Amino acid sequence: MKTRFSVTACAAWAACVPSAAQAHLVDTRLGDFYGGALHPLSGFEFILPWLALAILAALQGAKNGRWVFLIFPLGLMIGAELSAVVPDLTFVPLLNVIATASVGLLVALGMALPLPLFVLLSAVLALVGGYQNGQAMAVDTNHLLFIGGVTAIGYGFIALTSALMLAFLDGRGGWRPIALRAGGSWIAAVAIMVLGFELARVIHAG
Repeated sequence: MKTRFSVTACAAWAACVPSAAQAHLVDTRLGDFYGGALHPLSGFEFILPWLALAILAALQGAKNGRWVFLIFPLGLMIGAELSAVVPDLTFVPLLNVIATASVGLLVALGMALPLPLFVLLSAVLALVGGYQNGQAMAVDTNHLLFIGGVTAIGYGFIALTSALMLAFLDGRGGWRPIALRAGGSWIAAVAIMVLGFELARVIHAG
């Protein structure tokens, strides 16, 4: 059952990982702001790293974890704008998988990180996520509105999810940290499998 779940999740991610940048909007009728807000919800490769980071933030405690509220939306904004300035960074999807696997492993280990390292990891995931979402902007897209939508949904997701995870940890029951760590192990396993597929594809293409 566990193997079947892992393969299914891995296939879902692999299907979502773009082989090339494709400019598209989720729903142009809603406007560029809403297009930017909806786009991160359209791909497994966007949400899974955000979820891993939210869990890791909760494991850091309220004092250190709250730094993600500042770093993450700022990184999304910069990364999305960078995608318009330097649109052909082909290594970004691979970096996203590596970062996701790393954060998943840290969650699985229940690591309490030094604050600078936690801030760095948050910044990397945010920059990568912003860059990949920014690649959805078309020529006629209003960059300000689209990036604003990506930033807003990123802030809302990371703030609400990390707060929920922190509240979950504060509840009764010693099994709660174990449950979150188990979730981190699944995230890491899926990301590592996808990383293997990506490396195999690169080697085959070379």
